[in-house]
Amino acid sequence: MTSMLATPAHRAGLARLGTTFAALGLGLCVLACGDDGGSPTAASEKTEPARAAAPPSPEPRQVTSRPETPDDLPNGLVLALSAFPEGSTEPLPAELEFIVRKGGEWVVTRMTDDASNVFHKAMAYETPAGETKLLTGAGEKALLKLWTKQADGSFRSETLWEKDFGGQFSRMRDIEVGDVDGKGTNVMAVATHDQGVVAVVRPSGDGYAVEELDVEKDTFVHEVELGDVDGDGAMEIYATPSEPNKLDGSHQSGQVVRYVPSKGEGRVVVADLGDRHAKEILVHDIDGNGKDELYVIVEGQVDAETKRMTHRTEIWRYEADTPADQGVVIAELDDRLGRFLTPADLDGDGKKEIVAALFAKGVWWLRPGDDPTQPWRKKAIDRRSSSFEHAAIALDLDEDGQQELYVASDNQGEIRRYVWNGRRLVKEVIHARNDPRSILTWNIMPIPVGLALD
Repeated sequence: MTSMLATPAHRAGLARLGTTFAALGLGLCVLACGDDGGSPTAASEKTEPARAAAPPSPEPRQVTSRPETPDDLPNGLVLALSAFPEGSTEPLPAELEFIVRKGGEWVVTRMTDDASNVFHKAMAYETPAGETKLLTGAGEKALLKLWTKQADGSFRSETLWEKDFGGQFSRMRDIEVGDVDGKGTNVMAVATHDQGVVAVVRPSGDGYAVEELDVEKDTFVHEVELGDVDGDGAMEIYATPSEPNKLDGSHQSGQVVRYVPSKGEGRVVVADLGDRHAKEILVHDIDGNGKDELYVIVEGQVDAETKRMTHRTEIWRYEADTPADQGVVIAELDDRLGRFLTPADLDGDGKKEIVAALFAKGVWWLRPGDDPTQPWRKKAIDRRSSSFEHAAIALDLDEDGQQELYVASDNQGEIRRYVWNGRRLVKEVIHARNDPRSILTWNIMPIPVGLALD
């Protein structure tokens, strides 16, 4: 996670960033893997337990002026990055970016790890001893690490899992943490490239034990999600195995599969996408019926000869009894792909919605009607926001009961914050990357301020 934007020349370079990432082609493979209008290397300090966001207010705020950002926030952001030297497709060492609000300013610090060339995810993790540490998943090498803040302000890392998967790439691609075993323990579910390994990493004695649930040759698993779609109380793991990346929009098959470790249940295909492809999924109870649903961003397709889109990006919805080949299309979006779905209640009305961040066509607010199986309402939050990944997350960093939206607009060189003012979402740029390098943000997660550098 680090820098870009400022001088006119650099602004021009940023304008070319989308083209740069498309041109990276293999370089990105090496790392990866009507509509309405809208509006130096471092570490952290002492850790505090991460606190859950307060529930949303039952009614939207009736303020119409620009929301005032508090001078200090108890929580900050950690962004997982890959960085490329100007004009190069060779990635630099893996990098994290921390953003916190202190003394009326957004403060940005960074750290790198020479052991890998991309951090795919970073997040706060509470150990069995009750300590909050920083958990990271990296690629090229595939490393799962815990980082502990030392008294002198530096980070000490502990490798929980390192493996060469035996294919062309070795990457820890995604991590989710939850009570997978139903025993009150923070278990890590991990998706990897490129041999289709899905694993769980459990606290065990004084260390951590790895169990590989699945393996499949020449397979990328981009995403892992946890939830309980059938409502039986047992947490399920969902993952997205697919053919290796194709960046030209041509046919690429994909599935969503489920595992239930607490029941000893192995792979079950819950979404069969045919010759369509998905990298991003969301498991969440959006409709409020007490059971999670599965949402899948099914990527668009491009005709190889005409280069015209034959299918736009769609979002498919699945409940527990939805046949694998009969996902319900709740939204169609005019873009070739999208990599981020985040659950939200941005207007504070107590009703859940989804924010979708697309490759080139902005950030969109999707809201269900009375029947969530019918097409959802779409509204553009920001049409001038784009990135190959386009990391986004809805959080309540100030713990005032109202969520904000945070988006990494990599092509514009900005980290943006959107806050509801009672009538609309108001944008604030909290970090402009003044750096000639090309930066790709893979993920944004909340952390307590004590887990970021002063």
